[in-house]
Amino acid sequence: MRDLKYAKTPDDLPGPEQKEWTGLEYLQKTLDGEVAAPPIAGLMNFRLEAVEFGRAVFRGIPKYAAFNPGGTTHGGWYGAILDSAMACAIMSKSGKGELYTTLEYKVNIVRPVPEGMEVEAVSVASHVGRATGVADAELRGVENGKLYATGSTTCLRVGG
Repeated sequence: MRDLKYAKTPDDLPGPEQKEWTGLEYLQKTLDGEVAAPPIAGLMNFRLEAVEFGRAVFRGIPKYAAFNPGGTTHGGWYGAILDSAMACAIMSKSGKGELYTTLEYKVNIVRPVPEGMEVEAVSVASHVGRATGVADAELRGVENGKLYATGSTTCLRVGG
């Protein structure tokens, strides 16, 4: 997994200068290491891997700390990586200073991701408007290509 710089305090995240960037510029600055990645990504062991207009890719590896009592990856881990990919796909189509946050999302888990397996969440935004954005995603194994989960989201514009 490629290393990104993760925010450890609120001071590590961009300030007012963020209003001068499009969503795609912000995400590209994160990939380039100019902007720290959100702390949730470091906590959950996933990261932004690639971004283009309307599309975002995250990769991650669930660690034992993300397992449930049954010994499998907790559903919250699937939700976190898919939500991040889908929200970033929407963000990549947003204008300067526009921010979106998740209004709702749905995850369908197809099979458990084994501990230590790298997976990739690929999301495409199908709509980004003045008030809402909509995206879908698939979570697949990097090595085996198997489908592990799908997701869909609606995000709400909160700034800009």
